[in-house]
Amino acid sequence: MDKNKFVSYDEIGDNHISTSTDTPLREDAFELDDDTKVELITKHFREIMQIMGLDLTDDSLKGTPKRVAHMYVKEVFSGLNPKNKPKVTLFNNNYQYDEVVMVRDITFYTMCEHHFIPFFGKAHVAYIPHDKVAGLSKVNRLVQFFARRPQVQERLTMQIAKEISEQFHTADVAVAIEASHLCVAARGVEDTTSSTVTTNFMGKFAEDEYKLQFLGSLKSGS
Repeated sequence: MDKNKFVSYDEIGDNHISTSTDTPLREDAFELDDDTKVELITKHFREIMQIMGLDLTDDSLKGTPKRVAHMYVKEVFSGLNPKNKPKVTLFNNNYQYDEVVMVRDITFYTMCEHHFIPFFGKAHVAYIPHDKVAGLSKVNRLVQFFARRPQVQERLTMQIAKEISEQFHTADVAVAIEASHLCVAARGVEDTTSSTVTTNFMGKFAEDEYKLQFLGSLKSGS
């Protein structure tokens, strides 16, 4: 076994590391149906609460394990399952529009995969259409799909850009995300005012002309 393959918490600390642009999933990730996952998570989260010394007979707490399990499977981590990926319908670009299409200020909430507490903010997505165009709401839906899974901001940015490129049949895509992380604000350094910005530029957006146009649009809208 490669001893360098595994690292301890002390080695990782609070560093945001990631091994791939793909979300780490086991091959058997979807062998269990959602109802079974809810049942099992309910059981295990109840055990966590009991270990913490909480009184699960209290009216306010006794339903919490089931609520958390339902939230994990059906809501905040529903983007793990590829069956939930939004279907994108493309239309012929009859107008031959070949300038930038930008959807700005897409609000998202996701969960930091290192501490399982939220980070949230706004995503800005632009692309240059070629022979096909897509409905603008599909950009928002794809952002939400990839946000609904354990994430790191760098990977989220890259996953959105890659998916827009593949689904919209264009190599020219730009994504910027600005987010606040509760793993920074509510624990650790406890900095409540900082934010994190990540970008991914593909195709023409890697060129200064288009990159500056994209960033200038963000600045003018702030």
